[in-house]
Amino acid sequence: MLPFARVTVIGLGLLGSSIAHAVRAHMPTVRVTGHDADPEVRDVAVRIGLCDDIADTPGASVIDADFVVFCVPVGAMGAAAAAIADDLPADAIVSDVGSCKESVAEALTAALPGVTVIPAHPVAGTERSGPEAGFATLFHNRWCIVTPPEGAPALAVERVSEFWRQLGAQVETMTPNHHDRVLAVTSHLPHLIAYTIVGTASDLEEVTASEVIKYSAGGFRDFTRIAASDPTMWRDVFLANREAVLDMLQRFSEDLTALQRAIRWGKGDELFDLFTKTRAIRRSVIEQGQDDSREDFGRSHD
Repeated sequence: MLPFARVTVIGLGLLGSSIAHAVRAHMPTVRVTGHDADPEVRDVAVRIGLCDDIADTPGASVIDADFVVFCVPVGAMGAAAAAIADDLPADAIVSDVGSCKESVAEALTAALPGVTVIPAHPVAGTERSGPEAGFATLFHNRWCIVTPPEGAPALAVERVSEFWRQLGAQVETMTPNHHDRVLAVTSHLPHLIAYTIVGTASDLEEVTASEVIKYSAGGFRDFTRIAASDPTMWRDVFLANREAVLDMLQRFSEDLTALQRAIRWGKGDELFDLFTKTRAIRRSVIEQGQDDSREDFGRSHD
């Protein structure tokens, strides 16, 4: 059974366009309306036939929707929600795809008083962005974390969960606060480290930029992939989830200091034990189907 009949996607970047593709692939009878604040993005969406309809205004996009998904940077959620408030049907359910949940839930409920808001976060993505970056299988076998506010209607939570299951995702439910702490470790901190390492390499004038690129082995190369992620989105993520990120960054700094001491004092056993532990974690990630076990991450060397 389909959880919704008329879905509106606001924000047609990687995630928004992937949702549109996935709905049309997995729920072909569901009508998908899209909107993006950028007229050039709307033009591209029309050209590639991304949705059944591309609305020119936020209000027009939701006028008959029963499910609205915001796919805009977390810092823009409140303004985007306010723009549809006057036209949103009273029985519509509103959700999002942001990777920070406490701040997003607050912004959406403040802008849409009385509306059923069930935030969610599909833990999926690539470093690419824009309406042509999306694809229907992005969410297959990936987790989508649904973070309903306290007292949310159980039926609404189940409808949102079923929506993501039908797009191929595995669904988990968490409180917004717990989600934000988990993602600070698994996503936000790794991105922050990647941005820092790539920036440090760029700043080392004695190692020219051409040498950094020319001799980039797997480690640095993979950091550059993460560091190529959308700058607006990640700026907003770090500001919106600052407390959890700062907590995890402090823990990381302490662990890094311990590692520095082990290298300085030649404590090989400590290094070996740490690397053995982290190798086991990598194996667990593969065993749970969250990455590719093929050599060199499945890259083609043809």
